[in-house]
Amino acid sequence: MKKRASKYIIGIDEVGRGPLAGPVAVGAVCIYAEHYKRVSKLFPVVKDSKKLTAKKRDEWCEKIREAEAMGFLSCAVSFVSPSVIDKKGLSYAVHTALETSLNAIEHNVNETKVLLDGGLHAPLHYLHQETIIKGDEKELSIALASIVAKVARDAKMVLLSKKFPAYGFEKHKGYGTSAHYAAIKQNGITSHHRKSFLKNVVK
Repeated sequence: MKKRASKYIIGIDEVGRGPLAGPVAVGAVCIYAEHYKRVSKLFPVVKDSKKLTAKKRDEWCEKIREAEAMGFLSCAVSFVSPSVIDKKGLSYAVHTALETSLNAIEHNVNETKVLLDGGLHAPLHYLHQETIIKGDEKELSIALASIVAKVARDAKMVLLSKKFPAYGFEKHKGYGTSAHYAAIKQNGITSHHRKSFLKNVVK
C-alpha cells in the first residue's frame, strides 16, 4: 500500500472484546501523510500492544501524545459500556465505539485511508478502507491505535478497582481469570460486569 496515497491514514483497533467486566474500547490513530516518514522514525518497531509490557505501552503512549502535540498525528479512544453490550450485543458496541472514535478525529473522508485490525470494518462511506489480519503487527497506524486503546482501557479498570477492590480489576483488567471468577462467586457481580457473559456463572 502506498502510504502517501491519502492525506489521512487512520489505523483502528479494538481492545476488551473478551473480558467479563468493563467497557469495550476502540482506538483510532490518524497519521497525517505529510508526516508519515517522521512518525515511522519515532516508532521504528511495530508491535502489537498485547505483546508489550505495561511499562513499554505507557512509554509508547506518552510518545504518541507527544507526536500528537507536535501535530504529526491525532488519536481518539471511545468506550461502550457493559450495559450496552448486554442490551445490544458486542458487535453493535464495537461498531458504535469505532464510529465515535472516527468522528472524534478531524479528517476528510474522501482523502482518508482507513486500516483496520482483524474483522473490523469502517462505515460504508469510507470507500478507501482495508481490514488486515494481525494488522497491529503489520501497520504502524493500527499498532499505535492498539496501544492507545489498551492503555486507556487499562487505566479505566485500575480506577474501577479502587471502587470495587474485592475483584482485582487492577490485575486482570476484567478478564476471566480464576481469581476473577472466584471473586464473582464470593461477592456477586457489579454494574460493570457483562451479565450476558456470565449467564452460566451467576444464576
